[in-house]
Amino acid sequence: MAKAEVININNEKVRELELNDEIFGVKVRRDILHEIVRMQRANRRAGTACTKSRGEVRGSKAKPWRQKGTGRARAGHKRSPLWRGGGTVFGPKPRSYEIRMPKKVRRLGLRMALSARFSEDNLRVLDEFRMEEFRTRKFVETMNALDLSNALIVVPERDEKLEKSSRNVPGFKVITSAGLNVYDILLHHKLVILEPCLGQLEERLLS
Repeated sequence: MAKAEVININNEKVRELELNDEIFGVKVRRDILHEIVRMQRANRRAGTACTKSRGEVRGSKAKPWRQKGTGRARAGHKRSPLWRGGGTVFGPKPRSYEIRMPKKVRRLGLRMALSARFSEDNLRVLDEFRMEEFRTRKFVETMNALDLSNALIVVPERDEKLEKSSRNVPGFKVITSAGLNVYDILLHHKLVILEPCLGQLEERLLS
């Protein structure tokens, strides 16, 4: 089994623990990670862009002038896409960009992302991390002590003080283990996991 050091917020080693190879020792396939990231980004799109066609814009259907004899170009009505205020040709309409993948593949991708961070030595395990007050400066001081400039911090449950203390610091994001995903892991250089989250991840990914 792979081993990892558990450290405290002062970057001091507390103890050593064994990591489950089924989660942190999986062979990484870039094609699977690519497809999952593509799926996540597509599913986040709102798909609400909408334009009006010539049949939906406001305006008369009457022919502006006769077909011949005026010296001007032919015109059917003022809602033509050629006219200012007319309809849009082949414009966007509300649609879903959703991409679906099997649950087993999504779980496998998450295990691969965790394994990638561990193999790169970009995984840190903290014994605990609590903020006594809403204080961005204190959060920055802790990250400096841990020698982190860009990291995803995984907590067992929502911590409002920690979330609000970190939200104005570029390069950092706090997320619960239930919401952990491939895109956020790959987006950040380092992965910081609180020790209680390891059991939650095993239950989520191996059940």
